[in-house]
Amino acid sequence: MTNTDERGREHDERPWGSFTVLDDEMFDHKVKRLVVQPGKRLSYQQHARRAEHWFFLSGHATVVLDGVEREVGPGDAVDVSLGQKHRCENHGSTPVVFIEVQHGTYFGEDDIIRLEDDYGRVE
Repeated sequence: MTNTDERGREHDERPWGSFTVLDDEMFDHKVKRLVVQPGKRLSYQQHARRAEHWFFLSGHATVVLDGVEREVGPGDAVDVSLGQKHRCENHGSTPVVFIEVQHGTYFGEDDIIRLEDDYGRVE
């Protein structure tokens, strides 16, 4: 269920953590702040209508792009191309926080094609 935070921004709790929408006023991009809790991971997914750029603020994560793992930490950035399979995993003991800039033609949550999911959300 999507809620709003104290500043009136869209905020959603997920099984892996949460996201807050920081900017969605323009037609060609959307900006979110994601928090992945320790021991959790996003679904292995792809998008048909958007690419993403991730900038990591805190914590250490494993990013998977088309099956290839990469370790990232604060100050690192990752580009997820349109249609590329991807996931962020937190194997650490502190939350992973990153900013996600989406760029494309559509930013709805229904543009998530889940390939694997720890929480039973694969269709």
